[in-house]
Amino acid sequence: MDPTVPTDATPPMLRVTMLLADSAQVADRKLYVLGGGVSVIGPRPQPLGVAIRIEVPWDRANVPHQWRLDLLDEDGHAVTINEQPLVVHGRFEAGRPAGLKAGTPLSVPLAITFPTLPVQPGQSYTWQLSIDETTHVDWRQSFHVRAAQTPPTAPPPKPS
Repeated sequence: MDPTVPTDATPPMLRVTMLLADSAQVADRKLYVLGGGVSVIGPRPQPLGVAIRIEVPWDRANVPHQWRLDLLDEDGHAVTINEQPLVVHGRFEAGRPAGLKAGTPLSVPLAITFPTLPVQPGQSYTWQLSIDETTHVDWRQSFHVRAAQTPPTAPPPKPS
């Protein structure tokens, strides 16, 4: 299955919340987000963080999962750096903390930060998350890069 194609036939077993931000990090199993809710950036290069919270059902604790985050252009094609797709990937496994009430969903926070991205002014992009080679329409965040503005031209001098 192509992880960049959203699948909507069945609801996902895992729930995902994604947020674009100026900065994001994980500490003590919590997400720390600065400037969250970004949907427009640029046109100059700037840092960007992707904050992700994955909610794992109680009965899926201690099951390893693979995640992958792809940057796609407005046509749905992979954005590349040196002819390689811009992809971040990893693995997670939600453990049950001691004393947690049975049935309580488990939270897995992820934060991915980029000092800059290979994006073009005037274009739109989407971060697409897949988990275990499956994705969902809700597992994406889009953003737009402002077009570079040309400075206004001075009016011609008035004749004297």
